[in-house]
Amino acid sequence: MGFALAGLMHGLRTERSVRFEAVVFVLVVAALAVLRPGPIWWAAVALASSGVLAAELLNTAIEALADHLSPEYHPRIRVVKDCAAAAVFVSVVGALGVAAALAVHLLRR
Repeated sequence: MGFALAGLMHGLRTERSVRFEAVVFVLVVAALAVLRPGPIWWAAVALASSGVLAAELLNTAIEALADHLSPEYHPRIRVVKDCAAAAVFVSVVGALGVAAALAVHLLRR
């Protein structure tokens, strides 16, 4: 657990995108507290949000390792970094899908 928390703290200290996503997560939790959707929506939002943060932290780790192994530009390293960034993008799109479904649900109440 200590290593995991150290990694999370490193991501929060060094990566603007991790800080942004953490702030968005806090705002989303606040919005859920106000809107009071059912437990399934809390679970869906928690899963989507944790998926985005996890993907971002993995992207950070992959980029750090790639930069360490190949400090100069290399086309294969570029592919690795681009795929890691794409994983973050896909997780964000999924989270936005959950947000859209929640919005539709709340508007129909």
